[in-house]
Amino acid sequence: MELMKKFKDKAKGNKQTIVLPEGNEPRILQAAEKILQEGIADLIILGKEEEINKKVKELGINIKEARIINPVNSNLFAEFTDIYFELRKHKGIKREDAAKLMEDVLYFATMLVHTDRAAGLVAGSINATGDVLRPAFQVIKTRENVSVVSGAFIMDVPECELGEEGVLVFADCAVNPAPDKNQLAEIAVSTAQTTKALLDIDPVVALLSFSTKGSAAHELVDKVREATDIAKNMAPELEIDGELQADAALLTKIAKTKAPESKVAGRANVLVFPDLQAGNIGYKLVQRLAGAEAIGPILQGIAKPVNDLSRGCSVDDVVNMVAITAVQAI
Repeated sequence: MELMKKFKDKAKGNKQTIVLPEGNEPRILQAAEKILQEGIADLIILGKEEEINKKVKELGINIKEARIINPVNSNLFAEFTDIYFELRKHKGIKREDAAKLMEDVLYFATMLVHTDRAAGLVAGSINATGDVLRPAFQVIKTRENVSVVSGAFIMDVPECELGEEGVLVFADCAVNPAPDKNQLAEIAVSTAQTTKALLDIDPVVALLSFSTKGSAAHELVDKVREATDIAKNMAPELEIDGELQADAALLTKIAKTKAPESKVAGRANVLVFPDLQAGNIGYKLVQRLAGAEAIGPILQGIAKPVNDLSRGCSVDDVVNMVAITAVQAI
Protein backbone atom coordinates (compact mmCIF):
# COMPACT_ATOMS: atom_id res chain seq x y z
CA MET A 1 0.00 0.00 0.00
CA GLU A 2 3.06 2.27 0.20
CA LEU A 3 2.86 2.62 -3.58
CA MET A 4 -0.75 3.83 -3.45
CA LYS A 5 0.25 6.37 -0.81
CA LYS A 6 2.78 7.80 -3.26
CA PHE A 7 0.10 8.10 -5.95
CA LYS A 8 -2.28 9.79 -3.52
CA ASP A 9 0.39 12.21 -2.32
CA LYS A 10 1.25 13.13 -5.92
CA ALA A 11 -2.43 13.66 -6.71
CA LYS A 12 -2.88 15.87 -3.64
CA GLY A 13 0.10 17.99 -4.67
CA ASN A 14 -1.47 18.94 -8.02
CA LYS A 15 -5.19 18.46 -7.57
CA GLN A 16 -7.16 17.50 -10.70
CA THR A 17 -10.90 17.37 -11.39
CA ILE A 18 -12.15 13.84 -12.03
CA VAL A 19 -15.67 13.00 -13.19
CA LEU A 20 -17.57 10.02 -11.76
CA PRO A 21 -20.54 9.32 -14.06
CA GLU A 22 -22.13 6.58 -11.94
CA GLY A 23 -23.60 8.84 -9.28
CA ASN A 24 -26.37 6.43 -8.31
CA GLU A 25 -23.98 3.70 -7.17
CA PRO A 26 -23.40 3.63 -3.37
CA ARG A 27 -19.75 2.51 -3.71
CA ILE A 28 -19.05 5.53 -5.91
CA LEU A 29 -20.61 7.90 -3.39
CA GLN A 30 -18.77 6.31 -0.47
CA ALA A 31 -15.52 6.54 -2.41
CA ALA A 32 -16.28 10.17 -3.24
CA GLU A 33 -16.45 11.00 0.45
CA LYS A 34 -13.02 9.45 1.03
CA ILE A 35 -11.52 11.17 -2.02
CA LEU A 36 -12.78 14.56 -0.88
CA GLN A 37 -11.76 14.00 2.74
CA GLU A 38 -8.23 13.00 1.72
CA GLY A 39 -7.97 15.83 -0.83
CA ILE A 40 -7.02 13.48 -3.65
CA ALA A 41 -9.11 15.21 -6.35
CA ASP A 42 -11.95 17.59 -6.99
CA LEU A 43 -15.02 15.69 -8.15
CA ILE A 44 -17.88 16.04 -10.58
CA ILE A 45 -20.59 13.44 -9.98
CA LEU A 46 -23.27 12.83 -12.60
CA GLY A 47 -26.90 11.95 -11.95
CA LYS A 48 -30.17 13.38 -10.69
CA GLU A 49 -29.35 15.60 -7.75
CA GLU A 50 -32.39 14.59 -5.70
CA GLU A 51 -31.62 10.87 -6.13
CA ILE A 52 -27.96 11.35 -5.25
CA ASN A 53 -28.80 13.45 -2.18
CA LYS A 54 -31.28 10.80 -1.03
CA LYS A 55 -28.63 8.08 -1.26
CA VAL A 56 -26.06 10.29 0.43
CA LYS A 57 -28.48 10.76 3.33
CA GLU A 58 -29.20 7.03 3.52
CA LEU A 59 -25.48 6.24 3.54
CA GLY A 60 -24.76 8.92 6.15
CA ILE A 61 -21.93 10.46 4.18
CA ASN A 62 -20.82 13.96 3.20
CA ILE A 63 -19.96 14.87 -0.40
CA LYS A 64 -20.88 18.57 -0.25
CA GLU A 65 -17.61 19.59 -1.89
CA ALA A 66 -18.45 17.59 -5.03
CA ARG A 67 -20.21 19.22 -7.96
CA ILE A 68 -23.33 17.28 -8.93
CA ILE A 69 -24.57 17.62 -12.52
CA ASN A 70 -27.69 16.19 -14.08
CA PRO A 71 -26.77 16.08 -17.78
CA VAL A 72 -30.33 16.70 -18.99
CA ASN A 73 -30.69 19.89 -16.95
CA SER A 74 -27.16 21.14 -17.45
CA ASN A 75 -26.40 24.37 -19.30
CA LEU A 76 -23.67 22.34 -21.05
CA PHE A 77 -26.17 19.97 -22.67
CA ALA A 78 -26.72 21.94 -25.87
CA GLU A 79 -23.02 22.75 -26.26
CA PHE A 80 -22.03 19.10 -25.85
CA THR A 81 -24.76 18.00 -28.26
CA ASP A 82 -23.41 20.39 -30.90
CA ILE A 83 -19.80 19.32 -30.38
CA TYR A 84 -20.65 15.63 -30.57
CA PHE A 85 -22.79 16.16 -33.66
CA GLU A 86 -19.93 17.94 -35.44
CA LEU A 87 -17.51 15.19 -34.47
CA ARG A 88 -19.75 12.35 -35.65
CA LYS A 89 -21.94 13.71 -38.44
CA HIS A 90 -19.67 12.09 -41.02
CA LYS A 91 -20.83 8.79 -39.53
CA GLY A 92 -24.45 9.64 -40.28
CA ILE A 93 -25.30 10.82 -36.77
CA LYS A 94 -28.18 13.31 -36.65
CA ARG A 95 -28.42 16.11 -34.12
CA GLU A 96 -31.34 14.42 -32.36
CA ASP A 97 -29.19 11.28 -32.05
CA ALA A 98 -26.43 13.35 -30.51
CA ALA A 99 -28.88 14.90 -28.05
CA LYS A 100 -30.11 11.46 -27.02
CA LEU A 101 -26.57 10.28 -26.38
CA MET A 102 -25.84 13.32 -24.20
CA GLU A 103 -28.52 12.06 -21.81
CA ASP A 104 -26.19 9.10 -21.19
CA VAL A 105 -23.90 9.91 -18.25
CA LEU A 106 -20.96 8.08 -19.88
CA TYR A 107 -21.15 10.24 -23.00
CA PHE A 108 -21.69 13.42 -20.98
CA ALA A 109 -18.70 12.57 -18.76
CA THR A 110 -16.56 11.97 -21.84
CA MET A 111 -17.52 15.40 -23.17
CA LEU A 112 -16.50 16.97 -19.85
CA VAL A 113 -13.03 15.47 -20.34
CA HIS A 114 -12.91 16.29 -24.04
CA THR A 115 -13.64 19.97 -23.32
CA ASP A 116 -11.15 20.07 -20.40
CA ARG A 117 -13.83 20.68 -17.79
CA ALA A 118 -12.57 17.51 -16.15
CA ALA A 119 -9.07 16.05 -16.34
CA GLY A 120 -10.18 12.43 -16.43
CA LEU A 121 -13.02 10.02 -15.76
CA VAL A 122 -13.49 6.80 -13.84
CA ALA A 123 -16.43 4.47 -14.48
CA GLY A 124 -17.32 0.81 -14.77
CA SER A 125 -18.75 -0.06 -11.35
CA ILE A 126 -22.15 -0.68 -12.98
CA ASN A 127 -21.24 -0.46 -16.68
CA ALA A 128 -19.46 -2.88 -18.98
CA THR A 129 -15.98 -2.04 -20.26
CA GLY A 130 -17.26 -1.61 -23.81
CA ASP A 131 -19.82 0.95 -22.69
CA VAL A 132 -17.17 2.93 -20.80
CA LEU A 133 -14.68 2.91 -23.67
CA ARG A 134 -17.03 3.49 -26.61
CA PRO A 135 -17.55 7.24 -25.97
CA ALA A 136 -13.81 7.67 -25.37
CA PHE A 137 -12.96 6.02 -28.68
CA GLN A 138 -15.49 8.20 -30.50
CA VAL A 139 -14.69 11.53 -28.88
CA ILE A 140 -11.31 11.61 -27.10
CA LYS A 141 -9.68 9.02 -29.39
CA THR A 142 -6.22 7.55 -29.03
CA ARG A 143 -2.98 9.45 -28.55
CA GLU A 144 -1.00 10.59 -31.56
CA ASN A 145 0.72 7.70 -33.34
CA VAL A 146 -1.19 5.19 -31.19
CA SER A 147 -3.92 2.98 -32.62
CA VAL A 148 -4.51 0.57 -29.77
CA VAL A 149 -5.74 0.97 -26.19
CA SER A 150 -4.35 -1.47 -23.65
CA GLY A 151 -4.50 -2.20 -19.95
CA ALA A 152 -1.50 -2.28 -17.61
CA PHE A 153 -1.22 -3.51 -14.04
CA ILE A 154 1.33 -2.23 -11.57
CA MET A 155 2.42 -5.26 -9.56
CA ASP A 156 3.85 -4.54 -6.11
CA VAL A 157 5.38 -7.84 -4.98
CA PRO A 158 6.30 -8.09 -1.29
CA GLU A 159 9.80 -9.19 -0.27
CA CYS A 160 10.98 -9.26 -3.87
CA GLU A 161 14.09 -7.73 -5.42
CA LEU A 162 13.09 -8.30 -9.05
CA GLY A 163 12.01 -5.43 -11.27
CA GLU A 164 12.28 -2.16 -9.40
CA GLU A 165 12.60 -3.55 -5.86
CA GLY A 166 9.53 -5.69 -6.34
CA VAL A 167 7.56 -3.25 -8.50
CA LEU A 168 6.84 -4.32 -12.09
CA VAL A 169 4.37 -3.31 -14.77
CA PHE A 170 2.50 -5.99 -16.76
CA ALA A 171 0.61 -5.45 -20.04
CA ASP A 172 -1.67 -6.07 -21.81
CA CYS A 173 -3.74 -7.77 -19.12
CA ALA A 174 -7.16 -6.30 -19.85
CA VAL A 175 -8.11 -5.25 -23.37
CA ASN A 176 -6.65 -6.95 -26.48
CA PRO A 177 -7.22 -10.72 -26.86
CA ALA A 178 -4.76 -11.26 -29.72
CA PRO A 179 -2.66 -8.22 -30.67
CA ASP A 180 -0.77 -8.38 -33.94
CA LYS A 181 2.91 -7.45 -34.14
CA ASN A 182 2.22 -3.73 -34.67
CA GLN A 183 -0.27 -3.57 -31.82
CA LEU A 184 2.11 -5.48 -29.54
CA ALA A 185 4.84 -2.97 -30.33
CA GLU A 186 2.52 -0.07 -29.48
CA ILE A 187 1.55 -1.78 -26.23
CA ALA A 188 5.23 -2.10 -25.32
CA VAL A 189 5.92 1.59 -25.95
CA SER A 190 2.71 2.75 -24.22
CA THR A 191 3.53 0.63 -21.16
CA ALA A 192 7.01 2.08 -20.99
CA GLN A 193 5.51 5.57 -21.07
CA THR A 194 2.98 4.65 -18.36
CA THR A 195 5.80 3.29 -16.20
CA LYS A 196 7.82 6.49 -16.51
CA ALA A 197 4.83 8.78 -15.97
CA LEU A 198 3.30 7.01 -12.98
CA LEU A 199 6.29 5.49 -11.21
CA ASP A 200 9.04 7.90 -12.30
CA ILE A 201 11.39 5.00 -12.98
CA ASP A 202 13.29 4.23 -16.16
CA PRO A 203 11.41 1.46 -17.97
CA VAL A 204 13.30 -1.67 -18.99
CA VAL A 205 10.92 -3.51 -21.30
CA ALA A 206 10.89 -7.22 -22.07
CA LEU A 207 8.55 -8.68 -24.69
CA LEU A 208 7.84 -12.17 -23.40
CA SER A 209 7.60 -15.46 -25.25
CA PHE A 210 8.17 -19.17 -24.67
CA SER A 211 11.43 -18.65 -26.54
CA THR A 212 14.58 -16.67 -25.76
CA LYS A 213 16.55 -15.31 -28.70
CA GLY A 214 15.71 -18.06 -31.13
CA SER A 215 15.63 -21.02 -28.74
CA ALA A 216 12.34 -22.07 -30.35
CA ALA A 217 10.92 -21.63 -33.84
CA HIS A 218 7.22 -20.81 -34.20
CA GLU A 219 5.02 -18.15 -35.77
CA LEU A 220 4.08 -16.94 -32.27
CA VAL A 221 7.76 -16.37 -31.52
CA ASP A 222 8.16 -14.57 -34.84
CA LYS A 223 5.36 -12.18 -33.87
CA VAL A 224 7.11 -11.20 -30.63
CA ARG A 225 10.48 -10.84 -32.34
CA GLU A 226 9.02 -8.64 -35.08
CA ALA A 227 7.07 -6.59 -32.53
CA THR A 228 10.32 -5.96 -30.67
CA ASP A 229 11.98 -4.59 -33.80
CA ILE A 230 8.98 -2.34 -34.49
CA ALA A 231 8.96 -1.06 -30.90
CA LYS A 232 12.68 -0.27 -31.04
CA ASN A 233 12.12 1.77 -34.20
CA MET A 234 9.13 3.55 -32.65
CA ALA A 235 11.05 4.53 -29.51
CA PRO A 236 14.80 4.11 -29.99
CA GLU A 237 15.44 5.96 -26.74
CA LEU A 238 13.83 3.17 -24.70
CA GLU A 239 15.45 -0.02 -23.42
CA ILE A 240 13.36 -2.72 -25.14
CA ASP A 241 14.23 -6.30 -26.03
CA GLY A 242 12.63 -9.61 -26.95
CA GLU A 243 11.83 -12.34 -27.45
CA LEU A 244 12.61 -13.34 -23.87
CA GLN A 245 11.32 -16.02 -21.56
CA ALA A 246 10.14 -14.68 -18.21
CA ASP A 247 13.09 -16.09 -16.26
CA ALA A 248 15.57 -14.64 -18.76
CA ALA A 249 13.85 -11.26 -18.51
CA LEU A 250 13.95 -11.18 -14.71
CA LEU A 251 16.93 -13.16 -13.42
CA THR A 252 20.51 -12.06 -14.00
CA LYS A 253 21.92 -15.58 -13.66
CA ILE A 254 19.52 -16.98 -16.27
CA ALA A 255 20.02 -13.96 -18.53
CA LYS A 256 23.78 -14.53 -18.66
CA THR A 257 23.17 -18.04 -19.99
CA LYS A 258 20.17 -17.51 -22.27
CA ALA A 259 20.67 -13.95 -23.54
CA PRO A 260 24.21 -12.75 -22.75
CA GLU A 261 24.10 -9.99 -25.39
CA SER A 262 20.83 -8.46 -24.16
CA LYS A 263 20.94 -5.26 -22.12
CA VAL A 264 17.38 -5.86 -20.93
CA ALA A 265 17.58 -9.52 -19.90
CA GLY A 266 17.87 -9.95 -16.14
CA ARG A 267 16.86 -6.31 -15.52
CA ALA A 268 13.30 -6.01 -16.83
CA ASN A 269 10.74 -4.03 -14.85
CA VAL A 270 8.11 -3.97 -17.62
CA LEU A 271 6.77 -7.29 -18.91
CA VAL A 272 4.79 -7.26 -22.15
CA PHE A 273 2.81 -10.47 -22.67
CA PRO A 274 2.17 -11.82 -26.17
CA ASP A 275 -1.61 -11.94 -25.76
CA LEU A 276 -4.42 -11.31 -23.29
CA GLN A 277 -4.62 -14.91 -22.09
CA ALA A 278 -0.99 -14.90 -21.00
CA GLY A 279 -1.20 -11.41 -19.50
CA ASN A 280 -4.38 -12.01 -17.53
CA ILE A 281 -3.19 -15.38 -16.24
CA GLY A 282 0.24 -13.98 -15.44
CA TYR A 283 -0.86 -11.07 -13.31
CA LYS A 284 -3.41 -13.17 -11.40
CA LEU A 285 -0.85 -15.87 -10.64
CA VAL A 286 1.58 -13.29 -9.24
CA GLN A 287 -1.22 -11.61 -7.32
CA ARG A 288 -2.47 -14.82 -5.72
CA LEU A 289 0.71 -16.88 -5.31
CA ALA A 290 3.12 -14.09 -4.37
CA GLY A 291 0.59 -11.93 -2.50
CA ALA A 292 1.26 -9.01 -4.84
CA GLU A 293 -0.86 -5.90 -4.88
CA ALA A 294 -2.24 -5.57 -8.42
CA ILE A 295 -3.05 -1.94 -9.18
CA GLY A 296 -5.18 -1.55 -12.30
CA PRO A 297 -6.10 -2.08 -15.00
CA ILE A 298 -4.71 1.30 -15.98
CA LEU A 299 -5.89 2.13 -19.47
CA GLN A 300 -3.20 3.53 -21.77
CA GLY A 301 -3.23 4.84 -25.29
CA ILE A 302 -6.27 7.13 -24.88
CA ALA A 303 -5.46 10.81 -25.45
CA LYS A 304 -6.83 11.79 -22.02
CA PRO A 305 -7.21 9.70 -18.86
CA VAL A 306 -10.18 7.32 -18.88
CA ASN A 307 -10.17 4.32 -16.54
CA ASP A 308 -12.48 1.35 -16.23
CA LEU A 309 -13.45 -0.21 -12.92
CA SER A 310 -14.40 -3.81 -12.35
CA ARG A 311 -18.09 -4.24 -11.61
CA GLY A 312 -16.98 -6.09 -8.50
CA CYS A 313 -14.84 -3.17 -7.33
CA SER A 314 -14.64 -2.09 -3.70
CA VAL A 315 -14.85 1.44 -2.38
CA ASP A 316 -11.06 1.47 -1.95
CA ASP A 317 -10.62 0.31 -5.56
CA VAL A 318 -12.55 3.39 -6.69
CA VAL A 319 -10.48 5.69 -4.49
CA ASN A 320 -7.26 4.17 -5.80
CA MET A 321 -8.30 4.42 -9.45
CA VAL A 322 -9.27 8.07 -9.04
CA ALA A 323 -5.82 8.75 -7.55
CA ILE A 324 -4.13 7.01 -10.49
CA THR A 325 -6.31 8.83 -13.02
CA ALA A 326 -5.41 12.14 -11.38
CA VAL A 327 -1.70 11.31 -11.60
CA GLN A 328 -2.12 10.37 -15.28
CA ALA A 329 -3.73 13.76 -15.83
CA ILE A 330 -0.78 15.51 -14.18
